[in-house]
Amino acid sequence: MKLIKIDAQSRTTKYRQIMQSIEKAIADKRLQLNEKLPSVNKVSIGYSVSRDTVLQAYEELKKKGVIYAVTGKGYYVKSQEMLFDKRIFLLFDELNAFKEDIYNAFKLAMGNKTEIDIYFHHFNVKQFTKLVNDSNGNYSTYVIMPTNLIGVEAVIKCLPKNDVYILDQTNDTLRNYPSICQQFSKDMYNGLKKANRLLKKYTRMMLIFPGEKEPIGMVEGFIQFCEEEGMPYAVVSDFQNHIIEAGTAFVVPNDFHLVNIIEQAKQQQLTIGKSVGIVSYNDIPLKKVVENGITTISTDFKKMGATLANMIKEGQKLQIENPSNLIVRNSL
Repeated sequence: MKLIKIDAQSRTTKYRQIMQSIEKAIADKRLQLNEKLPSVNKVSIGYSVSRDTVLQAYEELKKKGVIYAVTGKGYYVKSQEMLFDKRIFLLFDELNAFKEDIYNAFKLAMGNKTEIDIYFHHFNVKQFTKLVNDSNGNYSTYVIMPTNLIGVEAVIKCLPKNDVYILDQTNDTLRNYPSICQQFSKDMYNGLKKANRLLKKYTRMMLIFPGEKEPIGMVEGFIQFCEEEGMPYAVVSDFQNHIIEAGTAFVVPNDFHLVNIIEQAKQQQLTIGKSVGIVSYNDIPLKKVVENGITTISTDFKKMGATLANMIKEGQKLQIENPSNLIVRNSL
C-alpha cells in the first residue's frame, strides 16, 4: 500500500507533500489509530528525499497532534479525528474573568481548525518549567504568559524560537519574541492623568499593592503621577484592619482589597465618591453596578485575544501594546 505521493514538479515542498499524504491516508482510513508509519529511512530511500525532509514532515505532524513518537521505535498514528491546521500550547498564570475573556476571544478568532490546550502555572516556577518542558516539540505554536516569574527566560529559550509568542507581560529579556502585552507603568500613569480632575478633590492617594502577582510597573506609574502632581501618597501591601482617612483616593489592583475598602468605608460611614475615592484595576461587568459603579483602569482583554490570534494566523512577528483606558464611574 503506497501511502506517500511526491511530485517533483509540484510547487509544494516535499516535506509538505509527505505531510499531506499521511493526513490523507489517515482521513481515508488507510492508516489506523496507533498504526506505525513507514520509518524515516524507508521514506528517505524509497522517495529519494533527505532524512531531514522526512523528519521535518513527521515532526510537523507530531506538533499538529496527528502522530506521536516512541523513542527507538518510530512514529504512530495518534488521532483519526478532525485534523487541525495548528496545535497551540496556551500557558496562563491563573484562571479568572480576564483570562476567560482573552481565551474566548482568542479561540473564536482562531477558528475551528485550531486545537488549543490551555494550562496554568499559578505563579509557580517549578510548575511553569515542567509544563513548558513537557510541551516542547508537541505543538506548532507556544503562547506563554510569564507574568513576573524570575528566571523563566531560560526555560522559554528551550522552545522553538519562531513558534513562541509572549502574552500580557513582557520584559527586556524577552524582547526578541513577538508579543501582545500591557504596559503597566504607562497604563497606570495615563489612566490617573485622565482622572486628574476628579482626583484633585482628594488630599492623598494610596496604592494597595501586595506585589505577589501584580506587575511592579503599576507602582512606577502611580509614583510618577503622584510626584508630578504634588499629591501626597503611600504604597502599602495590605489593607486589612486599616482605618480610612477621609479624603483618601485608593488605587486597588486586587479585588480582594477592593471589597475590604468598600466594607471599611461603610463601617466608618464615609461616602464613596466623595469622602473616599476608588480606582480599581481591570474591569468586569460587576464593577458597573457595585456601589453605583467602580472607576477602573483596564486593558481590553477581548482585543488582546483577537489580536494574538491574528498575529499567529498571519505569521506576524510584532510587539504590540494592548490598549488601556480609564472608565469613569461614581467611585470618584
